[in-house]
Amino acid sequence: MGVKQMSYFNHLYKASPDELPHRARAVYMYLKDRTGKGADCWPAVNTIAADMNLSRSTVKRALHDLVQAELITKEPRYRENGSNTSNRLVLKK
Repeated sequence: MGVKQMSYFNHLYKASPDELPHRARAVYMYLKDRTGKGADCWPAVNTIAADMNLSRSTVKRALHDLVQAELITKEPRYRENGSNTSNRLVLKK
């Protein structure tokens, strides 16, 4: 028999809701869709919230969950004047 191909999201499917809440799974899939060929993207929290019809707080909690689960890293980004802009999000899996 041939080798069974694993789904890209297999690690999400296997995680228990205590390890990775549903909000985090959905946001991770959104981020994966936005990465294109690379592993990084930089959508603003407001953009994610609007695109997914979620509150800003839910998106922030989901991103925190994903960082804690070591599925993404967040790198702060700044404008030339020193003010914050959207974070660079790098998917690890």
